[in-house]
Amino acid sequence: MFSTPAHADERPVILCLGDSLTAGWGVMPGTDYPSMLQQRLAQHGYPHRVINAGLSGDTTAGALRRLEWSLRAKPTLAIVVLGANDGLRGLDLDIMKENLLQINAMLKRTGVGILLGGMRLPPNYGGGYEERFAAIYPEVAEESGADLIPFFLEGVAGNPVTNQPDGIHPTSAGYRVILETVWRHVLPRLGPAPDR
Repeated sequence: MFSTPAHADERPVILCLGDSLTAGWGVMPGTDYPSMLQQRLAQHGYPHRVINAGLSGDTTAGALRRLEWSLRAKPTLAIVVLGANDGLRGLDLDIMKENLLQINAMLKRTGVGILLGGMRLPPNYGGGYEERFAAIYPEVAEESGADLIPFFLEGVAGNPVTNQPDGIHPTSAGYRVILETVWRHVLPRLGPAPDR
């Protein structure tokens, strides 16, 4: 006996592409920013489905390699938050920039809107490397036509209340702050909330 195939989920998709900051490393399920974004959208009557494509430890190169698979979800908007692991590992920043440009180019070719989350490194990495790292995000946004979230961890970085003991990964309280930052940039792309 054959079962009737389920209807495809045709809701518009928001793809959250990133590393552990997106995956929600170290916090309870449902308290990462993609989960909170899904809840906020539902509260406001938006039908969108949020996909958490965060992978702890991922680099820009790793995300580029798996992007084609992530695009099978046919997103209309991608929130790209990558590069922290490249920077923390001291990887070549020119390669990091090129990877981000290629990611954004692939998204753009498929008609996906892009929000690029800017990142910064802790000050102990040395002025030259740290400054070059931070400058890559506005450069990539300008060159690729992406919208920039100037600093994804605004109001979170350096605060012991909003960071886990490692000083790198947000707590649930930190993700609530991140949600507000992301929401300010996502909302203008959504248009008026549909009637419920």
